[in-house]
Amino acid sequence: MDSNFSQKVKDIISYSREEALRLGNDFIGTEHLLLGLLRDGEGVAINLLHQMQVDLNNLRRDLEHAIKDKNSKTVSQINSLPLTKQAEKVIRITVLEAKLQKSPSVESEHLMLSILKNKDNVATQILQNYNVDYELFKIELMQMLGETPKSNYDDYDEGNPFTGDDKQPEMRKA
Repeated sequence: MDSNFSQKVKDIISYSREEALRLGNDFIGTEHLLLGLLRDGEGVAINLLHQMQVDLNNLRRDLEHAIKDKNSKTVSQINSLPLTKQAEKVIRITVLEAKLQKSPSVESEHLMLSILKNKDNVATQILQNYNVDYELFKIELMQMLGETPKSNYDDYDEGNPFTGDDKQPEMRKA
């Protein structure tokens, strides 16, 4: 596994394997990654979910109900569980989210953003029932980190009548 992954994220991925086994699934999907994150129970992502007033016990229950295999299989090899294509993509995007945040390591909040990025997975659909989506989570994260969303137009404020600045751009003489 990539050395940029924090120990917490490595643990979460390990927990997701255990959650898939516990639920009788023979794969690891985004829903298992989210269950792994919930099982870890700590970190920025969990703190943000608390801040967003998500009942983590209910979220866990809803996830388990949605994915529990009715014909529960006995999967003996924990290392033989493959990631679904969506889960593989989430892991790849997690690294990109960390880079976007200029973080030296991949943390739980980057995993959460990556899960939320794709609206077509079970985990994201269930999180939407709790009013958690990518944009809102990212805004909450930026506020927690003391950052504010930056406008692409910040460089053009000079002489802008909407900024309250009366400066006019200088005219060049020909």
